[in-house]
Amino acid sequence: MAVVELKTITPPTGLAEFWFYFSRNKGAVIGLAVFLIILFLAVFAMFAAPHSPSIQNREVLLLPPAWVEGGRFTYFLGTDAVGRDILSRLIYGARFSLFIGVVVVSLSVVSGVLVGLIAGYFRGRTDTIIMRVMDIILAFPSLLLALVLVAVLGPGLLNAMIAISLVNLPHFVRLTRAAVMTERTKDYVIASKVAGAGTLRLMFLTILPNCLAPLIVQATLAFSAAILDAAALGFLGMGAQPPTPEWGTMLAEAREFIQRAWWVVTFPGLAILITVLAINLMGDGLRDALDPKLKRS
Repeated sequence: MAVVELKTITPPTGLAEFWFYFSRNKGAVIGLAVFLIILFLAVFAMFAAPHSPSIQNREVLLLPPAWVEGGRFTYFLGTDAVGRDILSRLIYGARFSLFIGVVVVSLSVVSGVLVGLIAGYFRGRTDTIIMRVMDIILAFPSLLLALVLVAVLGPGLLNAMIAISLVNLPHFVRLTRAAVMTERTKDYVIASKVAGAGTLRLMFLTILPNCLAPLIVQATLAFSAAILDAAALGFLGMGAQPPTPEWGTMLAEAREFIQRAWWVVTFPGLAILITVLAINLMGDGLRDALDPKLKRS
């Protein structure tokens, strides 16, 4: 008689399952690759940049890119109005933009999750007061509110990050509150409460870990929004101040040369576009990988 061997199928690990669904979105994979390149350039800017971002060479004012007549390969993307290398400033600008995104998202996530957790768990008057404050913040256009806050706090990179964090706060509060309200009535939460778990344990160890998937996706989208808002504030002169090599500030310095030196405006704009697009594509992939409703067997 033939003996049939039964092999035990090992279920995929969480990371393997995540990558399986994430990699099915080709746009997300491309976005991840582009983001990793930008991250690498930002981390190793001092080695990747061919010149210092602040050194001015008066002999090459508004030098065109290398492939345009009159350009030089030593200044591959050309120079700005005071002779600074645009490629080097873009590479160092990636460091500032990613730093802004990380700080803004960290502040927004920590404060928004904490406030949303309190509102969704305790409900009642506490929930009403918190949500009405969030509704007031959402009633203002985000960029206008950020401008007002920076005008009150004073122009500068730090104050711009604080203002953008406050503008993004309601999105995390509302998302956390909705997720907590859904989870708090489920059987595993009731069982933990019956078993004697305290309020803090229920909030942070029982409920919160099951609310993280939508928060991760929202954090990715907020990351790209923070880069855009910081660039907008820098362009308006309320964010990073010259000579900081921040992309929005570079656009503001170059706007008067847009007709006779297109490269000083085009390349910072493309840097913002490519970075934000890559992060948004990654957000789509994270949504596909983390949302169980979108997973297909």
